[in-house]
Amino acid sequence: MGRAVMIQGTGSNVGKSMLVAGLCRAARRRGLSVAPFKPQNMSNNAAVTADGGEIGRAQALQAMASGLAPHTDMNPVLLKPESDVGAQVIVQGRRLTTARAGDYFKLKPELLDRVLESFRRLASAHDLVLVEGAGSPAEVNLRKGDIANMGFARAAGVPVILAGDIDRGGVIAQIVGTKAVIDGEDAALVAGFLVNKFRGDPRLFDDGYALIAERTGWRGFGVCPWFPEAWKLPAEDALDLDAPKRAGGVHVVCLALSRIANFDDLDPLAQEPGVRLTLLGPGRAIPGDADLVIVPGTKSTRGDLAFLRVQGWDVDLIAHHRRGGRVLGICGGYQMLGRTVADPQGIEGPAGADPGLGLLDVATVMTPDKRLTEVVAVHAASGAAFRGYEIHIGRTEGADCARPFAFVAGAPEGAVGADGRVAGSYLHGMFRDDGFRAALLGSLGAVSAVVYDAGVEATLDGLAEHLEAHLDVAGLLATAR
Repeated sequence: MGRAVMIQGTGSNVGKSMLVAGLCRAARRRGLSVAPFKPQNMSNNAAVTADGGEIGRAQALQAMASGLAPHTDMNPVLLKPESDVGAQVIVQGRRLTTARAGDYFKLKPELLDRVLESFRRLASAHDLVLVEGAGSPAEVNLRKGDIANMGFARAAGVPVILAGDIDRGGVIAQIVGTKAVIDGEDAALVAGFLVNKFRGDPRLFDDGYALIAERTGWRGFGVCPWFPEAWKLPAEDALDLDAPKRAGGVHVVCLALSRIANFDDLDPLAQEPGVRLTLLGPGRAIPGDADLVIVPGTKSTRGDLAFLRVQGWDVDLIAHHRRGGRVLGICGGYQMLGRTVADPQGIEGPAGADPGLGLLDVATVMTPDKRLTEVVAVHAASGAAFRGYEIHIGRTEGADCARPFAFVAGAPEGAVGADGRVAGSYLHGMFRDDGFRAALLGSLGAVSAVVYDAGVEATLDGLAEHLEAHLDVAGLLATAR
């Protein structure tokens, strides 16, 4: 069995995913066979794996950092929120059930066995497994039955490094307070701490760093400054999409739906210097200068169709189209663009049907089978080939499907409106392909200047070097057992 160490955080969004990605690349550069692992993740931004399942997007990035193809064992439990109180439960890549929060806790004992099964498979195949926690171990009200943090660490015998986020303030209380509230056996698993996202001169925090070590008795592994290139890596949280603010260029607007999913589709566009990307939040009108409006994927098509209408975006989209603007719907966004969206079996929520936006002459019926597959497609309009993936339920048919968006293995996929300015497709990941992205931007009057995958690889190398320069990476990896 290989060794393992777990990065837990004092809260959500403290940088655990980024730290694990950088450590995976650093370990790989040391010649180690390394794999990422997250027992439980909650995200609607999923990646399709070669074995036909799905995992959190962050684990797919960490797999890339490790030089591996994404595998369902890397994230054995994925929760995909469908409402404020319920989520789809994905276990080892496959949908198990949809559960409300209270019901999910009853599943946890069963899920721990599956989590440990996946972990042991990875540990038996690699020198090192780098584990990412979820949320915070200080949420002691959730400790019973925990599979995401200390519950997993104790069951698997994995040491823990606790990361605090100084950027949000109160990092001393974050780390010392965590030690104060967790029980003694859990605290004994903590091999040390680190401070993340520091801005300015780290020496100014020397006294605070020493105070944390004194109050906790834990070893410090360093203070990591803010990594300015982080925005170039695929984001798992829509709030992390931090594209540079540009004044000119082609204006691409993406609607920030309440259950937006697989929004990392946007990452390559964010890096293009000739593109001004706007993730449009609720309460804001679609700008009149938008060249392309993207209606993205969603975990709840009918729910977000209602959300879209509350924002007035349905009226804005019609006006945008009348002005000559272009619209692209991806996955759930494609379904919304049609005449109707029907869910007769109540798969995504209450059974019923709703009128769509009517920009495409197609109709969608939700079906229980989920399609999860990687594809190679050819864009019908430009002839550009690209790789992508499907991750959806539902079947869409109608007259506009006679004008396909793309061809997959020679079969038509998606739909294009009669005027050519409205299109829909189930294919995610299309913008990652440099050739397709260049063709799309060329049709909008812009020139592509980005080699995307090579840029991500270079950024992962830069992240590893950043961690090596500021943290005791050798000491941290040596705590693994």
